[in-house]
Amino acid sequence: MDFSPKTFSVADYVVFALMLSVSTAIGIFYVIKDRKKQNIEEYLLGGRSMSAYPVAFSLSVGFMSAVLVLGTPSEVYRFGTMYSWTLLGYVLMTIVVAEIYIPTFYNMQLSSVYEYLEKRFNRLIRIEGTLLYLLQTVLYVGIVIYAPALALNAVTGFDLWGAIFSTAAVCILYSTLGGLKAVIWTDAFQAIIMLIGFISIIIRGSVVMGGFENIWRACEEGGRIEFLKFDTDPRIRHTVWSITFGSGFLFMALYGVNQGQVQRFLSCKSVHEAKKAIFLNLIGLELLTGFALLCGTIVYAYYQYCDPLSYAVVERPDQLLPYLVLDIFQNYPGMPGLFIACVYSGSLSTVSTAITAMASVTVEDFLKPVFNWSDKTYTWISRGMIVFYGGICILFAYLASTLGQVLQAAISVLGLVGGPLLGLYTLGVLFPFVNSLGAFFGANAGLAAAIWVFIGSRNYPPSPEFLDQLSYSTESCPGFENATTLSPLATTSTVTETTSYTPPEANLYALSYQLYTVFGFCWTVVVGVLASLLTCGWRDRKTVDPRLIYPFFDHWIFKCLPESFRKCMTCGVNRRSLDEKNSADFNLEDPVMLKKGETTKL
Repeated sequence: MDFSPKTFSVADYVVFALMLSVSTAIGIFYVIKDRKKQNIEEYLLGGRSMSAYPVAFSLSVGFMSAVLVLGTPSEVYRFGTMYSWTLLGYVLMTIVVAEIYIPTFYNMQLSSVYEYLEKRFNRLIRIEGTLLYLLQTVLYVGIVIYAPALALNAVTGFDLWGAIFSTAAVCILYSTLGGLKAVIWTDAFQAIIMLIGFISIIIRGSVVMGGFENIWRACEEGGRIEFLKFDTDPRIRHTVWSITFGSGFLFMALYGVNQGQVQRFLSCKSVHEAKKAIFLNLIGLELLTGFALLCGTIVYAYYQYCDPLSYAVVERPDQLLPYLVLDIFQNYPGMPGLFIACVYSGSLSTVSTAITAMASVTVEDFLKPVFNWSDKTYTWISRGMIVFYGGICILFAYLASTLGQVLQAAISVLGLVGGPLLGLYTLGVLFPFVNSLGAFFGANAGLAAAIWVFIGSRNYPPSPEFLDQLSYSTESCPGFENATTLSPLATTSTVTETTSYTPPEANLYALSYQLYTVFGFCWTVVVGVLASLLTCGWRDRKTVDPRLIYPFFDHWIFKCLPESFRKCMTCGVNRRSLDEKNSADFNLEDPVMLKKGETTKL
């Protein structure tokens, strides 16, 4: 291996620039193609005419892509293969989202998923849900913009803020010009680039290492291959339970109730196409995550006897994969540029998804209920909002450097707000007796509990026994004679553990970051249910439109429960008799989605 300084060739810059040019050209194409369709539904929802295939590509790369490319390989390098259980979490998420959330939201013909909260509870809950989403998204996109730029700056010499501004500028340009159609088709193109990048690394890495069996053997010798950790202690960083349920709940929050992803379901031409898109998306997620995990094994096998972190040729774990690419492709001009395109495809798809969704909820949740402007005016305002939120996300990129490793930081930030939001919608969709007071107290209790644990974990980091940090070798590094070492990043965060007072609640602060979503969700649901029962919410359950409720408690598995309990859990109507045709009769202006001509009491 060669630790000499490495730089990009002209071919690398050409490949990278070509990818950015194609992404921009897609936006220009759609602004020309749809120039006569300047209405808000066409701009923000693609005219509700999209097929499942491009939407599935867009869903696959829309949120975890940049984090996936850089964070997952470094996770395998440092902690082993336990993270692969997230693949099972994806399956659980897909089934629940396809069965419960997609039909409920699609048949309401919403533009913003937060409309549901007003129709189910009241406007205050809708505003709170929208604000929580905006906060979560701005923080997350700051990570997505900053972390890849930082890694590529350190490894390739890219100017840090030049990389940040170029990422944001291209996203803003094609999102502003072409709307959701441009974002979806650009995401599809970027998904293909990511797949090509991963496959190229796997093939070249296997050739360099003399076959994948040598890679697997090296990982086994280094203790990286581990799949069967069934410990039930929630403080352990990665176990089968924490990863499976943690990733499942996290992706339910992302794909079930997050505007960025739900907006894509709503752009499909039918609920059948929307369900088809989420199952095709599952295939894409499994492939991308699986390839990222394999790349992590290649990184470890290649640097098995000389850890780049200990040798200080890279500063952060998220720089390991870019450094490997420059190492193994140094005699193949253009291939490092393809990897840069792969990383930035991930970043572009995520940022474009986020800023388009934030523009959509701003128009639908804050402006439309107050102002009676024309569709053309709202379309231009949406374009302005995309530019505005793009600028805000650049500012928040400054904060990302304090949050640590890309993958863990992203999951933590998404889980802090995603858990309470998922709990809020679950209260509305599954529990007819939950009222607006229960929803309000539940969401705020869940958010407060999640933030409390997160802040506590920053002040009192988990002890090494829960981190499962693996050792590295430096025996082949020039000037090193010791055989093994721990990453310097693993030892600095816990130096105060034995020298300062640790309060009893530090055991709670040690909760695995994978469980933040589950923790916030459980607090929200439990407090919401209790508050609704204490305020006699069951008395008004029959005034809730049954179309807003998923008939979960009508299922046969609950037939054994007391009749009085099951009546409390339903609206008094068998919603299974209501099919999708009823959606045509919905009056979207009515607070409870009544059929035309009906009246009822809220």
